[in-house]
Amino acid sequence: MSNNKKGKQFFSIGSVFFLLIVIPLSLMAFLIANGIFKLGVTIQERTAVVLDQKAQEDIKARAINTANEVAGFLTESKKDLLIATIIPPTETAFRQFVLENRKPIWTRDGKRVQQVLVPLYKEMSLIDRKGKELIKVVDGKVMPESQLKNVSIPANTTYKNETYFAQAQLLNKGEVYVSPVTGLYVTKDAFNKGARFNGIIRLATPLFDKDGFAGVIALALDYRHLATFTNHIIPTQMEKVYEVDATAGNYAYIIDHRGYVIVHPSSYHIVGLNAQGVQVPTLNERNANDLMKKGIEALNLHQLGFMDPNLPVIAKEAAAGKSGVLSYKFGGHAKFVAYAPIKFYTKNLPAPAGFGWVGMGIDVDKYKEAALKVAQNIDKEAKAWTATIIFILVASMIILFLIMWLLMRGINRSIAAEVPEGSEQPLDFDDDDD
Repeated sequence: MSNNKKGKQFFSIGSVFFLLIVIPLSLMAFLIANGIFKLGVTIQERTAVVLDQKAQEDIKARAINTANEVAGFLTESKKDLLIATIIPPTETAFRQFVLENRKPIWTRDGKRVQQVLVPLYKEMSLIDRKGKELIKVVDGKVMPESQLKNVSIPANTTYKNETYFAQAQLLNKGEVYVSPVTGLYVTKDAFNKGARFNGIIRLATPLFDKDGFAGVIALALDYRHLATFTNHIIPTQMEKVYEVDATAGNYAYIIDHRGYVIVHPSSYHIVGLNAQGVQVPTLNERNANDLMKKGIEALNLHQLGFMDPNLPVIAKEAAAGKSGVLSYKFGGHAKFVAYAPIKFYTKNLPAPAGFGWVGMGIDVDKYKEAALKVAQNIDKEAKAWTATIIFILVASMIILFLIMWLLMRGINRSIAAEVPEGSEQPLDFDDDDD
């Protein structure tokens, strides 16, 4: 076969091969690459908005769930107090009651973090009708009679200002008084040196006999068990941590029905008492600068309108029993908080405010930085996929042309082997021959 015809045949088969395989493959690769590129651009533009919306919904749901857990915990403590009214009024029975009611809290031993079972109640006491303590267990130990006091006088109570005896005296059988969180205030300087807020929530209920009011039984709930519900939470991640860094602006906290901060990763924001049992002042527009110089930064959200007008609004909405999400500014940072009421009610903590509410806040600027990083990573992935597809396309073209060349070479050799040399020339007849 002539070289000219071989070339034409190769070109003809090659053209068919190109039209049927290479062009559709190229078109498909182009469409896929273009789609991935556009998807990367779209995701990069919308990621921050979508993540913000989803985060708000997720964090609000988590705040509601945490608030319900706190309410359930307080309800169980209330039941424990009512059970305590029917156990034998002996030192042995009281001590056993305290030691048997335990829950785990997180502790750190050097660099090791572990959960340890700790009694729920720091104190348990039986008080007569005049306010004199008859039995008292403190930190699992029975107090000798010489250390028993008349707690109808607030100065004789653990924190020198408690009125739980007088409050319980006003209740009917089965009703419970629940005190505010009570503990010594931790300054900012002390916090930076490792001190953390510690205290109690006092629960008290009256006792009655045939003559009427017979006394009071009281439990002092260890504050650490309340704090464990929020102090280990980072709202934007499911994993819990031993201690949250509040400077990251991504943390949870608890506010009581009065608007005071009672659980916060920065202990100096928690309202507390001085050594004389007097509550330290909370920040307001007039005293903020002076108090902050002293390292006193206890907060009541109702007084923080000078920082952002939405802060008192959040407190009022939550005190009305509502849950939601609002934006505000704190410490020069734009933030949003998801809040949910703690639906635990007693005679002195009526609905809708109840015990207080759970807040979960996020620093918006820092969150957007994280969202932008996610968008940039998505864009990088899209570009990487586009480059990969282009590489695959080019490699496929080379391989296909190589396969086509090998096939055509084999076909030509096969044809050449089957057709004798010169047979492809036209026959030449001589007119003189018969």
